[in-house]
Amino acid sequence: MTPDRAAPLPAPMAAAPAERVRPDMRLLGLLAVGHLVVDTNQGSLPAILPFLRTALGLSYAAAGTIVLMANVTSSLIQPLFGYLADRTARRWLLPISVFLSSLGIGLTGLAPSYGLVLALVVISGFGIAAYHPEGYRTATRVAGDRKATGLSIFSTGGNIGISIGPPLITALVTGFGLPGSVGLLLPGIVVAAVLMAALPGLSAPPASRAQAGVASAPRTMVGGMSLLLLVVALRSWTQLGFATFVPFYYLDVLHGDPRLIGTLLFVFLGAGAAGTLVAGPVADRVGVRRYVVSVFLLATPLAIAFLAVRGAMSFVILGALGFVLVSTFTVSVVLGQAYMPRNPGMASGLIVGFAIGAGGLGVTALGWVADHLGLMSALWISALLPLLGFVAALFLPEPRRA
Repeated sequence: MTPDRAAPLPAPMAAAPAERVRPDMRLLGLLAVGHLVVDTNQGSLPAILPFLRTALGLSYAAAGTIVLMANVTSSLIQPLFGYLADRTARRWLLPISVFLSSLGIGLTGLAPSYGLVLALVVISGFGIAAYHPEGYRTATRVAGDRKATGLSIFSTGGNIGISIGPPLITALVTGFGLPGSVGLLLPGIVVAAVLMAALPGLSAPPASRAQAGVASAPRTMVGGMSLLLLVVALRSWTQLGFATFVPFYYLDVLHGDPRLIGTLLFVFLGAGAAGTLVAGPVADRVGVRRYVVSVFLLATPLAIAFLAVRGAMSFVILGALGFVLVSTFTVSVVLGQAYMPRNPGMASGLIVGFAIGAGGLGVTALGWVADHLGLMSALWISALLPLLGFVAALFLPEPRRA
């Protein structure tokens, strides 16, 4: 009798590729709407200042103090909220912060005194500061494996809010007087209520493999994060420099129509919002670091071209500059979270708050240049700063992998 043959061993099975985790578009869209409301309130403050100055008889220094208090509370303390977000999830901050940002700005038109205006601006600033780190951290969690795409959707809401804030508050105040600012409370209350109802979904355990493995994530790349903060500050100096001084350039140098100033800024900021939405999928394909480096190389030629052209081309080139320059914002947050994988809330707080606040200080220096050396000197410095940012971005390291 022939011996039984051993059953053939099964061929080794190839490891099945891990299934990619898709973004939760419903939750991302809701977070983006909250971001839109928060940044609409933030963008409304500069536009309502002239009306407050007239109504309360404020000096320019007093008006500047209002802006300073807004910047300190809404930007520079964001790393603190990021630190708290990393220690334990505080999703309840999302609806509360939307409501506070709307409450503070919405009631400024009713404030009978300068001191109360400052207090309301501080309340709104705390709401703005609290939303961004928790919002970016939550958006990262629900974005699945396409982080840059998910955060670009979230950030686009904020960029749209910044661009529509000035015309919205202007329409309310010119139509109904200063008390018309209360109109900003309505979207804040509605969106805060919707976010409150969605808290169970926002607080669900993370589906992304990367988020589930935070404990095994690489340590913080201190050098890379420090250099990224410098790069983001240089980008902010250019963006804020153009947003601040281009209206004066359009009137005093190009002798343009004053009625088109709002349109000019809307083109710049609106194109930036579109660039933010496009940047995410592109950066997911080519890599976030490569995208940041490439975009900085494009920014300076476009900025110089804007200073060289006249007429309708000024709008076209300025739109292209906004599209390119602002698009690096979200990608920078993704890169910062890759440098600080164990502290994504702190990373977004540092980039969105501290680095942009530092960019605001740079614009103050540009204002000194404009006063002492001329407006064109300030604009040329702003145009050339992205070149310095490109050089710095070349030294950004690739993030470590888990």
